Amino acid sequence: MNSTSAPAGSPVANVWEELVTAALLGTERRTPPGSAPGREAPVALLDAAAVETVRRRAGLRPGRAARRPEPAARDPRPPLPAAAARRLSMLLADRPGAGGGGRRGAAPDLMELLPQWLAAANTRGFAAPPEMLPALLDAARGRTDLRPAALAFAGQRAVWLARLNPEWRFALRATPGGGTALPAPEDTDSVQQLWQEGLFAERVALLAAIRAREPAAARDLLATTWATERAEDRLMFLDSLRTGLAAEDEPFLEQALSDRSRNVRATAAELLSALPGSALAARMAVRAGACVAVDHTGDAPALTVEAPHECDASMERDGVVPKAPAGRGERSWWFGQLVESTPLTTWSGRLGGRTPEEIVALPVADDWQSELHAAWCRAAVRQRDADWARALLGAPEAPEAGGPGAVSLAERAKLLGTLGSGERAEWVAGFISAHGLSEAFQLLGVCAVPWAAPLGRAVVDALNIARDAGSYPWSFSGVMGLAERCLDPSEVSRLDGLLAVPDETEDASPGAGGYWAEAFQRLVTTLRLRAAMTEELGAPLGRG
Repeated sequence: MNSTSAPAGSPVANVWEELVTAALLGTERRTPPGSAPGREAPVALLDAAAVETVRRRAGLRPGRAARRPEPAARDPRPPLPAAAARRLSMLLADRPGAGGGGRRGAAPDLMELLPQWLAAANTRGFAAPPEMLPALLDAARGRTDLRPAALAFAGQRAVWLARLNPEWRFALRATPGGGTALPAPEDTDSVQQLWQEGLFAERVALLAAIRAREPAAARDLLATTWATERAEDRLMFLDSLRTGLAAEDEPFLEQALSDRSRNVRATAAELLSALPGSALAARMAVRAGACVAVDHTGDAPALTVEAPHECDASMERDGVVPKAPAGRGERSWWFGQLVESTPLTTWSGRLGGRTPEEIVALPVADDWQSELHAAWCRAAVRQRDADWARALLGAPEAPEAGGPGAVSLAERAKLLGTLGSGERAEWVAGFISAHGLSEAFQLLGVCAVPWAAPLGRAVVDALNIARDAGSYPWSFSGVMGLAERCLDPSEVSRLDGLLAVPDETEDASPGAGGYWAEAFQRLVTTLRLRAAMTEELGAPLGRG
């Protein structure tokens, strides 16, 4: 008899419920059905439960077979070379050591090489081996920095798998539109339907895809629903206009300056200030120009600053935030916003035809220099002005901690981002040669990988000097880790002389030489491993 089909209240249906009740209450309080109370009742309960379990299982009706998922789409990219596939398996199998402390040993950290391996494989256009996709997704689940490259390498199969395993749902969130195919821009009916009816992620992905190909079409599409969008959605959509930002976007952005959302207004003002020819930039130039002048009354020319005394309604409409952060003076807060939104080309005409270098070199009265130069730094980064960036950076060997522009290391790193990769590496190499490695970590992070030869030599020479100083290598572990990932493998021959344990001087830290030799051995091993990885992947594949 099929126990699962017995009607409620039938003897067969009630047996299991009675056994469960007896087990919950205890055999002293409830005697199991078909047995006598006493010491044997617990055994009788277990025997009856075993019999009833077999009966229930035997009477189960087979469930309907679930529908098989549609097969994943074929990946048209060529497969990995066998040696590269084996290398990937090794990288994915590696796990960071559980031990803490400063000493890492001489073995390379394979997981730290995985991002570089993925970047190289994506450049060469290879497809991920299907059998390695679960391990690849697991690695990306634990490290958000891996996700873009890992998902690009995995391709659409990652999205297919993510729909089957909740632990890999990040692949759906990270894929534009959750992995759904976006209509072609020329398919206007489908574009309009998705824009009107799609999920927010799909709409963001659609707008970004069209903006990358046809900026004007994306802006026009956004304008059709702008007035009815939620404020937080308007902010996200407006941010997509950063791609391909041009003078043609100005009318739309000027309209957004009157938006009811303060964040939308601020973003629109920021975008307009990145257009030196915009009306907003001109208005800011008038305001900022009235605040800065050249004073010729002293022994040498100097800049004087008269910050605004109020933030009027027109300034607020143009994106100036009236309320200053805690600990910041209101006038300096308003002044900084005006200067950073002013086209940098304004200042030469305003300040006597001087070049950026000459302007930055002028003294600034009444302790306004740091505020003025910091605002110029933000303007140079926003407007991607390399001439002003060079002036504010100054010479890398300048003795002042802040350089001629009195800017912080974080600001210097942003300024370096406006320069070409070769010039950037040359400047950082000069900085390291003059100041050592203690302050160079942020600057190294903006340099292209692999490091150019002058930069690599500067880093190695500075590490050698640090070793000869007799201190422990722990304080340079961050730079050493960067060198393992960023130093050109061709520089490995220059490291051979650093593998030996140096003689300890009287003022050296005990055992420091051995630790340095170990660190350099790990660096050499890692560089050789990176060279082997590149060779295994072969030359970049041609794109069709």
